[in-house]
Amino acid sequence: MHAALYGPGGFYARGEPPARHFRTSVHASPSYAAAIWELLRQVDAGLGHPGRIDLVDVGAGQGELLEQILAIAEQGTAAEPGGAGAVPGTGLAPRAGLAPGAGLAPEAGLSPGAGPASGAGPVPGAGLASGAGHPPGLAGRIAACAAEVAPRPAGLDQRIAWQPVPPTGITGLVIASEWLDNIPLDVAELTPAGPAVTLVDPATGAERPGGPPDPADLAWLRAWWPLAACGDRAEVGHTRCEAWAGVIRRIDRGVAVAADYGHHKAARPAAGTLTGYREGRAGPALPDGSRDITAHVALDSCAAAGTAAGAGESVLTTQRAALRELGLDARRPPLTLAATDPERYARALCQASADAELMDAGGLGGFGWLVQAVGTSLPARLARLARSAPG
Repeated sequence: MHAALYGPGGFYARGEPPARHFRTSVHASPSYAAAIWELLRQVDAGLGHPGRIDLVDVGAGQGELLEQILAIAEQGTAAEPGGAGAVPGTGLAPRAGLAPGAGLAPEAGLSPGAGPASGAGPVPGAGLASGAGHPPGLAGRIAACAAEVAPRPAGLDQRIAWQPVPPTGITGLVIASEWLDNIPLDVAELTPAGPAVTLVDPATGAERPGGPPDPADLAWLRAWWPLAACGDRAEVGHTRCEAWAGVIRRIDRGVAVAADYGHHKAARPAAGTLTGYREGRAGPALPDGSRDITAHVALDSCAAAGTAAGAGESVLTTQRAALRELGLDARRPPLTLAATDPERYARALCQASADAELMDAGGLGGFGWLVQAVGTSLPARLARLARSAPG
């Protein structure tokens, strides 16, 4: 899996644009960037408005999220209806099959994650409310960094630093949107002789049992994904826990968010979730470098690893719940607007449709959001979700 994604000529290492193969939240609606901007404002306030605030996107893809946030920061307002970046109707499949709630990876193992338009004030169904009220100069204090192994895209905003691993000493906000699902892992299957690592032929996908998992993976299986019956399979998430802990250790003061599709210990999928994505279609997880390879994330185990690495307050919730707390509405605009301003109504209706995709409990809205704070408190509006967090 590592070779197929990050080795020489690997899917991400050669710079494949994720939007060519599947839809993520940042591709669905510019309101996702507006929600992260709102979260950044809240984190900035909690940190006392430091002279420099880091905004790090781990697995940044083509840098779309950071570019959108910087554009919003310049405008001082959230995304408006009809903003660039929404790509409904592309025919790309979201990396779906989503379950609610749902050291770094090898140094080369960071995987991927259009500025919104301005206009008159937002209306219901037009995305997030205005970002007015942020401290003067917030836009000028943002230090944006993309942590991504793919080559830097041509024409990327020069304010965005581009490097293969996150910086150290972060003060601010780290976003890892659909990153952990691409951290390479092993598959273990319970055989009459005990758990065995599943070996795969990269050319054909043919599988056979190998030797036992190493001690760290066996310990993870016992704690987080016990195998009960012969033939049961587990996707061993120890590497994801190490990757997330590595991110947490790079934060001096701030908040980190992992947004991904996942599952909890009480409801692990017996057959696993490994899937391949290529040119908008889901298919076999053939590790030949031709496609994205992904598996759902045991976010509860990552939460424990983050706490062990130094995180304080934590919340594990859904994207739908988190985006609501950050102001996303997704309601249709009032019909009366169609009579008074048909053009604005049409733009607001399109935006509401795109935002609804972000909130869909059976799709992107069912992503898990793991939010952890280091050296500070969680924003109050997310911290209150801890009372209703799954798992």
